[in-house]
Amino acid sequence: MSTTMTIDDPARSMLAADRSLERLGVTVEGASAGCSVAVLEVEPQMANGHGIAHGGFVFSVADTAFAMAANTLGPSIATADASITYLSPAHVGERLVAEAEVTFNESRRVIVDVIVRAGDRTVAIYRGTGRALRAPAG
Repeated sequence: MSTTMTIDDPARSMLAADRSLERLGVTVEGASAGCSVAVLEVEPQMANGHGIAHGGFVFSVADTAFAMAANTLGPSIATADASITYLSPAHVGERLVAEAEVTFNESRRVIVDVIVRAGDRTVAIYRGTGRALRAPAG
């Protein structure tokens, strides 16, 4: 997956309204046609008591990649379920790259697989299910 991707309009709109990513340190490098790339530079304040990146930060970069990939297919897709398997610790100073791809898309439901890497090393594998939000009644 290329990190020179564009960001499709539905994902761009969601990204523009997202106020959490700056605080988390996550950036989106691309989101198009059911795929996306999100990155996170692991900083010292992100380390847990073992001196490695807290799993919540690894999950956050994966979940962001999930959301961006899902929302290229249509607006207002939110996480309904997600799981992550941590395979290798992420260390302070490493650049985590989360690459996401929609692997199932049917009606109001999508499944997105995400691989988080630090260089050539796989840090985590994430799978999320998204559901299209219903329009507010009114």
